[in-house]
Amino acid sequence: MDVSTLALVIGALVLLLALGVHIGFALGLAGIGGMYLLIGPQGTLANLSVIPYNTTAVYSLAIVPMFVLMGAFFTRTGFTADAFSAAQVWLGRVKGGLAATTVVACAVFGAVTGSSIANAAVFSRIAIPEMTRNGIDKRLAAGSVAAAGTLASLIPPSLLIVIFGIITDQSIRLLLIAGILPGILSVAVYLSGIFVRVRLNPSLLTNGELGAAAEQEGAVLTAVAPPKYTLRQKFAALRKLWAAGMVFGVVLGGIYLGWFTPTQAGAVGAFAAFVLVLVPGRRIGLNGIWLAVRETGLTTGSIVTILIGGTFMGRFLAYSGVIRQVSETLLSLDLSKYGYLLIYAVIIILLGMFLEAFAIMVIVLPVLYPILTAVGFDPIFLGIITIKLVEIGLITPPIGLNVYVVKSASPVKLTLNETFAGVLPFLLLDVITIALLIAFPDIILLLPRLASG
Repeated sequence: MDVSTLALVIGALVLLLALGVHIGFALGLAGIGGMYLLIGPQGTLANLSVIPYNTTAVYSLAIVPMFVLMGAFFTRTGFTADAFSAAQVWLGRVKGGLAATTVVACAVFGAVTGSSIANAAVFSRIAIPEMTRNGIDKRLAAGSVAAAGTLASLIPPSLLIVIFGIITDQSIRLLLIAGILPGILSVAVYLSGIFVRVRLNPSLLTNGELGAAAEQEGAVLTAVAPPKYTLRQKFAALRKLWAAGMVFGVVLGGIYLGWFTPTQAGAVGAFAAFVLVLVPGRRIGLNGIWLAVRETGLTTGSIVTILIGGTFMGRFLAYSGVIRQVSETLLSLDLSKYGYLLIYAVIIILLGMFLEAFAIMVIVLPVLYPILTAVGFDPIFLGIITIKLVEIGLITPPIGLNVYVVKSASPVKLTLNETFAGVLPFLLLDVITIALLIAFPDIILLLPRLASG
């Protein structure tokens, strides 16, 4: 292993990131420079001529713009507000119900968008003002949105699951199916955590903007009870979710039953979402359609750039011998398989403090995924655990991307300290979820086993 060249390339990568260069270009430039030092100009040119095409000319990659387009259409049709209001009808009267409403609505929205950032941005604008107006501490409000936004990374259709399948050459169909039960478990753990917290600390429900104003005036805050809904009204509110239910059912049901491939399912879902924007009351106009297509192009371009740049970096690491060296060193430790999983988890969480999700997988998987499968872990199991670990990175200080999105998108003034303080309890809940998944791996593997059997 050429240690000096490796140190130089890593230093260049860190410098480029510090200068604000897009992660895809930073990985690519550093990787190309490293290859030039190791194998010379001709070998580097040969890699330059084939890597971009070979990385992107993958049939399964076509699912990415389809899922992004589907989510972009839904974001612009007012469906998000409908999901929030429907969840509020069911959970509004429970202590901590508005925070729980946000978690459920984020899960529903994530099921048709697959984008954590979109989830966090949209619900920051919708849910945080509603929660703080009703006396919920703004740290709890911000933490609920930032953490629940990550659910889109796990609940299918998920772009991160798709990228994991592409990088590791695993069945995207089975990976998407495997995300269903862990996604439901994640929601249940978040809801349980919220309900426990507000019972142990009732001041969380009276310290929002309303509570602060009352304290300044020397008044006693009396929370206004949410309206009471009959069971009939609650089920009527679910009608607002018919569009999401239809698209989610068509996409995931078709994948599970084998009616079409995940890529075909993405195209069907995008077309279904497009049809829904033409429904009376949901029309977004030509400009809205153009903005959705434009957003899809930008997001897809960013993901593809990261994949190409990560492939250049991966090729450099292969030439340098670091992948072989790391594999031999780790395997020589003779740890239990869970010891290797712990190392994997720590590396992903540490990288998640500084890098975004796609870049983490592109960097880590080529090196560590073969080791974990070699010690006996199921690839589908590893896929879902990886997504959960990356989710933690999205809300981990100092650069939890979802936290910054919530702070910047929220109409309620938030500091970074308040936002991170609000999200820290949810980090503990994520650790509990991962522990449950490791202790009971059938939560992940049951549905894929049934679908493949």
